[in-house]
Amino acid sequence: MGDNPNHVALCRRLLTDEVDRDRPLLWLNQVHGARVQASYSEAMPDADAAVAFDSSYACVVLTADCLPVFFCNRQGTRVGVAHAGWRGLAGGVLEASVAALGVPPEEVMAWLGPAISNAQFEVGPEVQQAFSGVHPEAEAAFDPSPYRLGHFMGDLYKLARLRLERLGVSHVSGGHFCTACESRFYSYRRDDGRTGRMASVIWLR
Repeated sequence: MGDNPNHVALCRRLLTDEVDRDRPLLWLNQVHGARVQASYSEAMPDADAAVAFDSSYACVVLTADCLPVFFCNRQGTRVGVAHAGWRGLAGGVLEASVAALGVPPEEVMAWLGPAISNAQFEVGPEVQQAFSGVHPEAEAAFDPSPYRLGHFMGDLYKLARLRLERLGVSHVSGGHFCTACESRFYSYRRDDGRTGRMASVIWLR
């Protein structure tokens, strides 16, 4: 948001070259939903996750505090990535992504990329209720906020792990970052909305 469009275009060209100029990037129009794109499209489909079963394109999501979740099957023949902010998590984007991979959950491996940590992610009671009202165990992902009465410090990493474990995905790693704390990352919350986006990319060779 607020970045120089020429800089953005240059960064995207550099990223394309880094991945492989002959392997197009599947850019998404992210809407904080749970739709998964399972084929290449130049039209930037409305979706918040993508999967690929061959090497013809690379899956991409953009984040700047939301959680990018990478997926593959144990055989290394299917990959995917999801953009999981709190709305997407509550709406089932991880569940939809695992289903779109088309393999048993126990065959899925997940890695949690850089996101805002619970030390920085203060949310209102409506966010806490969106999770714990459906799955009571999600209460463990919310601590009372020391800053505002009735608010909570939300843990996106814990929420993602809980949902993946409920699906039967037992191999989950990553989740040790804080985009708002670490200056090497973009952070929408830290920078009051005027910030770039990080691209999380996964593909099959």
